[in-house]
Amino acid sequence: MELRLAQGTPCWVSLLTDDLPGARAFYGELLGWTYSPGPGQLGAYVRAELDGAPVAGLGVSTATGFPVQWTTYFAVDDADRTTQLVRQCGGTVAVGPLQAESAGRMAIASDVSGAVFGLWQGEEHLGRESGTQPGGPAWAELLTPDADGAAVFYAAVLDRPVRPTGGETALLVHGRPVAGIRHHADLRGHPPRWRTHFAVRDAALTARQAVALGGRILVEPHGTVRGTAARLADPQGGHFSVLEVAE
Repeated sequence: MELRLAQGTPCWVSLLTDDLPGARAFYGELLGWTYSPGPGQLGAYVRAELDGAPVAGLGVSTATGFPVQWTTYFAVDDADRTTQLVRQCGGTVAVGPLQAESAGRMAIASDVSGAVFGLWQGEEHLGRESGTQPGGPAWAELLTPDADGAAVFYAAVLDRPVRPTGGETALLVHGRPVAGIRHHADLRGHPPRWRTHFAVRDAALTARQAVALGGRILVEPHGTVRGTAARLADPQGGHFSVLEVAE
């Protein structure tokens, strides 16, 4: 039997978009995804799969004017208790906690600076840990003008340490970095946000393919402490990054 991922581990990424068929076509071609139906409490929703295993979710945004965006979900042992901690620590709970059919229990919240994130108490669907399989989630990183405040918030809410390690500030689970927090004073009009990175073999090639499919390059491939990355946008305006992984 599979075990639920440890508390605090990024376990899922989900896109809310205003053009689900367009997003399915774009990411399917770019990252090699196929799709299967997912829970429908919040509207049309599909699970993206690699080799038959779920890696991400895509759904339709029902809120007028809501930005197209990727959301990072963190595994929790008790979604109800963790949402209480979010409020106690100065965050906001926007959705839930609610039951996603038999898949699990979820909530969507924002931290003290307004960055949106999700909480997932897995039941039948336990989520997927970041890794190096091309097309799958590779890393989660928070961009915020208040990195110190974010570190205190997530350490308290997720009951995990946040410490400088390997040239970055990271959320640690069992001593291992699972997500980064980066100070960014100039977000160019965008709110603080969790940035989703997907693993690819060649970041420059993937960036060119994204443009050919109707997307945009926001930041050209560049070196980071985790390897070569590029920041992209899908045709609907959803921002995401790709991170080059070794063969």
